[in-house]
Amino acid sequence: MPPRSPSSPIGPRTPVGPASAGDPILPVLPAKAAAPRPVVRPAVVEDEASGLACPECGAANRPDRRFCRRCAAELRPAPKAAPLPWWRTVWPFRRRARAGSGKGTRFVVILLAVLALCAAGFLLMPAGRALIEDTRDKLGKATAITPVSTEGSGDLPGHPVTNTTDGINNTYWAAPGAGASVTYTFRKPFRMVDLIITNGTSKSPEEYARQGRALQMDMEVTTADGTRQTKELTLSDKAGPQTILTGISDVKTVRLTLRTPAGLSPGTHLALAEVEFFQRS
Repeated sequence: MPPRSPSSPIGPRTPVGPASAGDPILPVLPAKAAAPRPVVRPAVVEDEASGLACPECGAANRPDRRFCRRCAAELRPAPKAAPLPWWRTVWPFRRRARAGSGKGTRFVVILLAVLALCAAGFLLMPAGRALIEDTRDKLGKATAITPVSTEGSGDLPGHPVTNTTDGINNTYWAAPGAGASVTYTFRKPFRMVDLIITNGTSKSPEEYARQGRALQMDMEVTTADGTRQTKELTLSDKAGPQTILTGISDVKTVRLTLRTPAGLSPGTHLALAEVEFFQRS
């Protein structure tokens, strides 16, 4: 096969210098085809210097555009609704409050209204008023109060009913028997926190058992408006003062009726040494 001519169009060839007689003839590799490079054509940018200004970036846009050609912001945004005043968002609760419509004020108003209703309902309830008065009784200081008059249903000679308010524990009222009563009247209404009863003839244990004593008493309290409250008092059969918690307001009169006698024998009678009343100062 005859050798190829140097001007053969098949692939590039390595330049060959002047051949010498002793150089060998080497094979030649074909060249790789190169991909054509893309042609970059400049884009034509329309001049919109005198169009609608973008509210975000300020770029000019044609009047028919909806979005900015630079930042894609909406050129004609829908106007935002004005925020509702807070009083229009209170009721109904399902109403959706818009931004800036006073959510904080709405919450505070509702909270204060609920607290006011709860406080008013609690104070109007008798149990609520009683709880408040009892708390004031415990926090306050109790002072003694003396009735202006003491009247009994009957007594024995030498032991008048006024002995129950003379401040002396070794004198007593000798009641005719069970069912006898004593009524204490006060100058002005007061809050009766408690009363102290010294049963029997004296606070001394030796003198206490010499006469009979009532282990139960019916207490009837009349307030300034004429209302009557009754309470059954149970006393211990022992010498010394016994405190009875009452907590009754606007007390005007107190009547004690002796019940359940103990220690009675022929020649003895019911004895009540002292009754002391205390008011809230």
